[in-house]
Amino acid sequence: MKSARIIAGGRQIIASLIEGNRLVGPDGTNYAQDKVVWLPPVSPSKIVGLVLNYSDHAGELGLAPSQEPVLLLKPPNTLIGHLGKIIYPKEATYMHYEAELAVVISRQARRIARERASDYILGYTIANDVTVRDFITNTFRPPVRAKGFDTFLPLGPFVVSQDEAGNVSNLQIKTLVNGEIRQEGNTRDMIHSIPELMEYITSFMTLEREDVILTGTPKGISKVGPGDRIQISIGNLGILENTIVAEGQD
Repeated sequence: MKSARIIAGGRQIIASLIEGNRLVGPDGTNYAQDKVVWLPPVSPSKIVGLVLNYSDHAGELGLAPSQEPVLLLKPPNTLIGHLGKIIYPKEATYMHYEAELAVVISRQARRIARERASDYILGYTIANDVTVRDFITNTFRPPVRAKGFDTFLPLGPFVVSQDEAGNVSNLQIKTLVNGEIRQEGNTRDMIHSIPELMEYITSFMTLEREDVILTGTPKGISKVGPGDRIQISIGNLGILENTIVAEGQD
């Protein structure tokens, strides 16, 4: 199942994607995908991100992958939905996208074994961990400012159930900017697997329903700016599309 949160007719609705392209509300009403406002498909209390989980991405930054997962917390103010506007801050000179497979938690999880990880997964979605590279000056300093601006985490369009998502250890990741392919990768190249990450994170942190884990980005980041249209696809999860606007023009 693919579910989304939308606003239509002034109401917030949880809709499902039926037969590949029909967006249907719980009462059976059909909604045109280009006539609704897309919200982030979940409302997490915590968003846990992962740094350098693909060795090729670490290589393009001139860094060595860590033997232990390196985490960051993405604040909820960054969340926007599919087709939402990403605001380019006045202070930025180098903004880039990061296409990431996102894991959505189904229920409270604490100290879970990796063998039971799937019991705690509601589904998967697409994330764009937008970053201003200017503000990353020290690998050992959490990139709060670089990743914490409003609108810096487009998420969606859908939460896709485990059975429909398929083998998440082998999903193609692709990022297009203005129709040009800028980033390509595959989740099979993750250094730390999803079950491993869930075991590690819940060893010290309780995850709640709808919390999100961002699993890292492959090689291929590049500079983007106002007017650019970013489209991210991961396997059959859909296409997350957002456009960048200059601060003050949003």
